[in-house]
Amino acid sequence: MAVSVVIPALNEETRIGVAIESALAAGASEVIVCDGGSTDATVAVAQKAGARTLTSERVRARQLDAGAHAAGGETLLFLHADTLLPDGACEAAETALHRGALFGGFRIAFIEKGLRLAWTAWAINARTRITRTPWGDQAQFVRRDTFFRLGGYGKAPIMEDYDLARRMKRAGDVAILPLAVRTSGRRFLAKGLIRTAAINWLIITAWHLGVSPQRLARWYRGESTGRWVDESTR
Repeated sequence: MAVSVVIPALNEETRIGVAIESALAAGASEVIVCDGGSTDATVAVAQKAGARTLTSERVRARQLDAGAHAAGGETLLFLHADTLLPDGACEAAETALHRGALFGGFRIAFIEKGLRLAWTAWAINARTRITRTPWGDQAQFVRRDTFFRLGGYGKAPIMEDYDLARRMKRAGDVAILPLAVRTSGRRFLAKGLIRTAAINWLIITAWHLGVSPQRLARWYRGESTGRWVDESTR
């Protein structure tokens, strides 16, 4: 089986090149970068690094689905633009699917060093072992036909990776591979580890309580300015 790596991107000119290089080194048959309208050199850097580029809406779920539709591989692996695949990742994903897994992801490590980020990675990996729901920064993978049969990422403006992981878990076995992707801890470092974790779990809790994805997205965008913004305040 050929593995197509799909990378959604928006203004990632400083990171996209090495992400693509890691995917090709990991055995990808093709890399597709689906750009959400970058105003920097993301597209040019991606093309120079060997990726095929597409333009889509500035919503990650739409970017991921657009890349999946354009992919030619039997296996899809979704990679964040600030995340690096380990050597052998594509073969490991194919092997897991061949052995009966419906869906999967990798363990996580952070590119930046530090005890706090190491502890955060440990906590994420522990959560993943227990819940069997790897998130988007853990390089989710699935067979192309399964992905589309179960609805893809859809139109959600937020939490598309969590929603996909839950649907896949309900449908079949989930593989958590021992290999670790290395991702940037920039969001944790910028906002603080405890604050970032609290925001993530608050969003998840609200999602389970039935708050609409559109409202959650507005809350999340409002948080980046220093306050939670509900649609009623707009």
